[in-house]
Amino acid sequence: MRTVAAVIALVACVHAGIWALTRTELQAPDVDVQLDSVSYAPFEGSTSPDEGARARAARIRADLKMLAPLTHTIRLYSSTGGVELVPAIAAEFGLNVTVGAWIDKHQDRNEREIAAAIDLARRHSNVKAVIVGNETIFRGEQTVPELIKKIQRVKRATSVPVSTGEIWHVWLEHPELVSQVDFIAAHVLPYWEGLPASQAAEQAVLIYDKLRQAYPGKRIVIAEFGWPSAGYNMHAAVPGREAQAAVLRNFVSRAEAYGIEYNIIEAVDQPWKTFEGGVGPYWGLFDAARHPKFAWSGPITDPDHWRLAGMAILISVLLSLPILAMRGVTARQAGLMAGGANVVGAWATALFAYWNGHYFVPGAAFALGLGTALLIPLVVIALARIEEIAVIAFGRRPRRLITTPLTLGAAAAFAPKVSIHVPAYCEPPDMLRQTLDAVARLDYPNYECVVVINNTPDPALWRPVEEHCRKLGPRFKFVRADVLSGYKAGALRLALEHTASDVEIVGVIDADYVVHPDWLKDLVPAFRDPTVGLVQAPQDHRDGARSLAHYAMNGEYAGFFDIGMVQRNEYNAIIAHGTMCLVRRAALEMAGNWSSDTICEDTDLGLTLLELGWQAHYTNRRYGHGLLPDGFEAYKNQRHRWAYGGFQIIRKHWRRFLPGGSRLTRDQKREFALGWLNWLGAETLGVAVAVLNILWVPVVAFLGIAVPDRILTVPILASFAVSLAHVLTLYRLRVDGRAGRLIGAIIAAMSLQWTVARAVGYGLIKDRLPFVRTAKGGSRRHADFPAFWEAVLASLLLIGAVVLIETNYKEVREIDIFAAVLVIQSLPFIAAVGLALLERARLNDFAYWRRLEARLALRLARRARSALVGEATASVAIEPRDPAKQL
Repeated sequence: MRTVAAVIALVACVHAGIWALTRTELQAPDVDVQLDSVSYAPFEGSTSPDEGARARAARIRADLKMLAPLTHTIRLYSSTGGVELVPAIAAEFGLNVTVGAWIDKHQDRNEREIAAAIDLARRHSNVKAVIVGNETIFRGEQTVPELIKKIQRVKRATSVPVSTGEIWHVWLEHPELVSQVDFIAAHVLPYWEGLPASQAAEQAVLIYDKLRQAYPGKRIVIAEFGWPSAGYNMHAAVPGREAQAAVLRNFVSRAEAYGIEYNIIEAVDQPWKTFEGGVGPYWGLFDAARHPKFAWSGPITDPDHWRLAGMAILISVLLSLPILAMRGVTARQAGLMAGGANVVGAWATALFAYWNGHYFVPGAAFALGLGTALLIPLVVIALARIEEIAVIAFGRRPRRLITTPLTLGAAAAFAPKVSIHVPAYCEPPDMLRQTLDAVARLDYPNYECVVVINNTPDPALWRPVEEHCRKLGPRFKFVRADVLSGYKAGALRLALEHTASDVEIVGVIDADYVVHPDWLKDLVPAFRDPTVGLVQAPQDHRDGARSLAHYAMNGEYAGFFDIGMVQRNEYNAIIAHGTMCLVRRAALEMAGNWSSDTICEDTDLGLTLLELGWQAHYTNRRYGHGLLPDGFEAYKNQRHRWAYGGFQIIRKHWRRFLPGGSRLTRDQKREFALGWLNWLGAETLGVAVAVLNILWVPVVAFLGIAVPDRILTVPILASFAVSLAHVLTLYRLRVDGRAGRLIGAIIAAMSLQWTVARAVGYGLIKDRLPFVRTAKGGSRRHADFPAFWEAVLASLLLIGAVVLIETNYKEVREIDIFAAVLVIQSLPFIAAVGLALLERARLNDFAYWRRLEARLALRLARRARSALVGEATASVAIEPRDPAKQL
């Protein structure tokens, strides 16, 4: 444990070192003078003035007291809605005011604004200028002649300078507007031009010089300059608190040195400015709680950096503590697991910082909460997969796995009677005969075989089996039930009724399984331990070389039986399967026999046995081979049944996972809970998030709002990367290193995401579904297209990704990441479509590839022969003539 604790501490130290290395410290000139002017909007909260927000005198007074040491002047944008209180209160603190009249398309409001602005300019001596309209030409809400009339009206009614606020290029484009104002109030906002923070101050000076050259002698004021402290990037312009501090300090220093009049936007963050994209609320020098965002002197650093670092390391250490409780953990194993915990700790801290550093309207808060709720299970799954990688790659070898050398020759000393049950429903007789012949060849002295043909009225299907059982001898019992309820569980219950009274062990195999002669001889001795209730051998298939699609399917099955089952066996938490399993009869009867209240009676029984305290053992050696589903449709139907049955089992057994509900150990509960989450939860969440993202694409692409932040999208990409590393690493270590089989297994596994999610959906709304037999043995039925809905989802996701990229004119990085997420989310659906198309193509047939290989070999042989003939001809052509031979 000391070694593990030391490793956890070392990883935490590395984490702390990364925080130290990523701490930025920018340099910018100190500013020790009062600012010329600062924009001020006295509204609070997320309610905009258009929605009825009004400024309060108490709020204005507190704000202006805070701003008085910082600036000479404040600029307003409106003269109504409570803003008219500002000039009088500003006078209390010696502040000058630039009054604003908000101008838009609403003439009534325009009249009120102009009248109020004129009144304020007349009544208050600290009003030094009036700005009529703010970017009204740029927004297209007034024509230049219309705006000029309003400016002239204010000029006639007041004695202070009058102008209008516009983007700098509007002044260059409209010299007629310049001639009508007392000064040029130019807005220079390098962020909206997509310039990096390092060029912002220089851009302002260049624009100022350009305006001076265009209008020599005209008074020019940079009426808006600023930089957002949060939000999304605009081309190369990246918001940030440190960037904001550096930009403003550089600009103010340059402006003071050049004698440029300027106004900084703005005093306080305005959370209601969500209409200005992701950065609208974050232009303030103070946040909404009136805390300064940065200092005007000294190095520029993030004041919250070390606080967040401490939080991240604390969360990481807490997530790493369960490693100390694990048995037999190696140093490398602990290091990888602690590394995963520290990544999650850093993400949790970033999530907190995002929540703490942004303003949320109810809809945005709900979206963040929903996204976080959907991500937490994915993070748990990713940690579980990292743990499995660590255990298999760096941990100790499996200790509970049954290996053949431990049991060879033990059957002579321990050979309890075994009854092998073979349930069959409408199965091909030839296939069943193969199965029974293999049972007859078992190298075990004391067994019987009960064949139950249920709900199969066609004599052509059951009579040949009956005759074959008679031929095989008295060990084989043939039982037929034309009307039998309970599906496969009903057939197994009937088989148990016809089982000999002296049978101690019950074996179950599917009708398509050909068992090896040493199956019972090798595995029955495990029951010498009276606490053992179940011994499970893996499923495998003898027709994996039937086609490329079957090859991929078989590889996917092998991954579960050689990886997941082996690891679960270490905690006595295997999943029982209804073929190649051996069950102690006493345990079966204690569990209440096979149950029909779920359609996965085998898994249901296995979990019940564990809940009763029985031991279960597993071997990954193949003792039998069956048939794969006939095609992709049958493959999906089988997995749909398993997933729906798994959900039924959760609903049936969840109370037994509560404290005192059963004899399950903590490790067993953990393995089953993570297994269900990893399988049912991950696939369902994957589909749910994909559908939500499809619905969200138009909002992002065409409205330009609610762009998912990277704090929500990057974890999806990271989760996919962990899953990919999980299967690549473990498949090579435990199953097969061949690239072709690995790729096929990955494609087959991904292709089932929609199927599993659909089964869980049915589990949420339906208590029961009919048992669907998996088509095997050549009984495939051709559907129209077995991956129709997967094709629809894949198309929508890919179209959404293209739309996002094509409409991302601002080159927002979060949108590019969002598009990448959509592409990643489309891969499972593309895999399903690919398998569905493959099984209908000539490429699916291995014979096609063998013929192609033969043709290529023949072509290469012909080329080689031609080359040899050419060389021989050339050697003859250049051989010198021998006069003696000529004679």
